[in-house]
Amino acid sequence: MSASRHPSAGPVAVTAAAVLSPLAETLDGFTDALLAGRSAVTLTEDQAAAEGTAVEDRPLPVAALAPFGLAEWAGRHLSGHPETAARLRTVAGRAALPARTAACVALRAVLDAGLPLETDGRHAWGERTALVVAGSNLALAHQAETVLGHHRAPGRLRASYALTHLDVDVVGAVSEVTGVRGEGWTVGGASASGTIALIQGARMVASGWADRVLVVAPAAEVSPVEAEAFRRTGAMAYREFRGTPERMCRPFDRDRQGFVRGEGAAAVVLERPEAARERGARVLAEVAGHGQRLDARRGTEPDAHGEAAAMRSALAAAGIDPGEVDYVNAHGSGSVLGDEVEAAALREVFGDRDSLRINSTKPLTGHCLSAAGLIEAVAVIGQLRAGAVHPNPNLDHPAVTRLPLAGTRAEHRPLRTALSNSFAFGGINASVVLRLPEPHPEP
Repeated sequence: MSASRHPSAGPVAVTAAAVLSPLAETLDGFTDALLAGRSAVTLTEDQAAAEGTAVEDRPLPVAALAPFGLAEWAGRHLSGHPETAARLRTVAGRAALPARTAACVALRAVLDAGLPLETDGRHAWGERTALVVAGSNLALAHQAETVLGHHRAPGRLRASYALTHLDVDVVGAVSEVTGVRGEGWTVGGASASGTIALIQGARMVASGWADRVLVVAPAAEVSPVEAEAFRRTGAMAYREFRGTPERMCRPFDRDRQGFVRGEGAAAVVLERPEAARERGARVLAEVAGHGQRLDARRGTEPDAHGEAAAMRSALAAAGIDPGEVDYVNAHGSGSVLGDEVEAAALREVFGDRDSLRINSTKPLTGHCLSAAGLIEAVAVIGQLRAGAVHPNPNLDHPAVTRLPLAGTRAEHRPLRTALSNSFAFGGINASVVLRLPEPHPEP
């Protein structure tokens, strides 16, 4: 059955896709790591130090950025831009991790899009560019550390905490280091935040509200309290495969036990395709359609109908049928119930078509929480451009049938159109269609 066609203002061009991950700090390096099936998941401390303790008292696995050095990142990425590097250190040097990582990936995206970084920060392009930051409650670890420090020594509280604990500090930091002066705000949707921010950015460009949008997903930090709460809900993996933590996140596998937390950030630049061509920018991919739906209920349990509705809405907005999708990047967190429900939704939308491939990026990057959707969109763009899907490296015993899951090795195949899913607590479902641009004849 074909998807109902939605009116569309046309595709939106992606002219840069930047990533900051324990796996890599460039699009090409990130793609290579994914195709190699390399995982960044490790334990937070030496496993031997936890021997003899109860399992629940042992360290949780994580794909961590820490320690993340701003100056070191600037040395690797801004060696030809000393004034911008100095501005980055001045603006974000004492900010919380979300603002620091956001400022870095935003600058990398601006550079990769071929936009100038002028020293006075007043670029003509910045006046016509909007900023959307993905996520909410981004600096929870920073908040917890400050509260505990204030309890121990109230007189040592920094006045700057009035700003650094706020999500809008990310907006201000990115705006100052890049010179973006159009509209700007944060958009939150828990684990779907990155995809929802991408959707909002695409809408702004397609509707003409902005010539260009910089979409940024900062690294979200959680305190031990949130991590423990995730563990107690049963959402987080921590018991099995502790000797090989890179194998703990197992989407769609019989032995899955929950997600493994990751840290990472991403940024993309969105423009009208004709505007990108006019300035000679390279178009990496296009946002062709998107859909977002609610389950109309509070809680943590997913709903296959809401997930399927979001996917169908994205396909309809792109004006394509399910049979035209070559690849799906599943939300695939490794949740016992979540993967089962997503598999049912995928079967409902796509059937069991052999020509489709489905994988999950989270075994390699960890679940990067509010940044996950945008990081995974960057992963999709990298795979489309490489003509290959990365493996599901921990899929030893598939727990679902009639679902064309990628195997444990990368597979090269013709790819043009992909769907990326993000599903969150609170019944939030979001999907986006990404595709390679049509070849454009030289003038």
